Amino acid sequence: MDSVAGQDVRRSLPEGLGAAIRETAEEIAALLRTDADMERRVPGAEWSVGEAAAHLALANELMAELAAGHARPYGDGTPQSLAAANERSLAEFGERAAEPLAAMIVEQAEACVKALEEGAAEGTVVTPLGSMSPQELGSYLLTHMLGHGYDLARALGRAHMLDRARVALTLPFMLTAMPRVTDSVRTAGMNARYDIRLWGDSGRFGVTLADGVLTVDPQPPARPDCTISIEPVTFLLMALGRQGQVSPLARGRILVRGRKPWLAPRFPGLFTAP
Repeated sequence: MDSVAGQDVRRSLPEGLGAAIRETAEEIAALLRTDADMERRVPGAEWSVGEAAAHLALANELMAELAAGHARPYGDGTPQSLAAANERSLAEFGERAAEPLAAMIVEQAEACVKALEEGAAEGTVVTPLGSMSPQELGSYLLTHMLGHGYDLARALGRAHMLDRARVALTLPFMLTAMPRVTDSVRTAGMNARYDIRLWGDSGRFGVTLADGVLTVDPQPPARPDCTISIEPVTFLLMALGRQGQVSPLARGRILVRGRKPWLAPRFPGLFTAP
């Protein structure tokens, strides 16, 4: 480990990310520990609460192993391969009871954060969605837990744990993943420059398409064709395929301006949620 002025230098996570991961895992565990019906179906999904919780526990374990520097192949990054890998892992893992799964979700989230904070993985790590920095892996873990935590909260009739601060911490992963989940059929031949702004201080970035090739930049383009200002939780739910755009538009949670505002409705369809 490198040393400066006699002190160890470790890769630090973005401020607040470690705490957000730990708190989200604890809140998901609390959902399961409050007399959760593990056989109830998750709205809009094929899984039961027990299956979704088992998937979360297994995914947290996978992320912890990656953070520790261990190779764990898991699909090839396409939605079809990830779905197949998910089904195989669930078939091989029979636990569906609330308490063991709640404990595993918390323990593996903590193990992942600890490995990331200690810099156990050198350089990039190979994740189910391609190579990422350790910091992006931490953001990936948080994003994944928020998506499935939201599903579990809906299924159980409880409040979800998404908020603006946590959504802001998902952006390192989102910006890395977006080009990898682009729908090439819908972007074919497309030219557009988007300025995406999350309300408040939650983040801002640019998406550019040049002859169908999509790139994402932390800085918006100098002359955007379309500026989309969106409420942060709405942004994450849409990005994860949990919500469409019609209701948020009607409720004023998405605001559009620019020289080509008609590009805004096309934006969500440029990506396929994994």
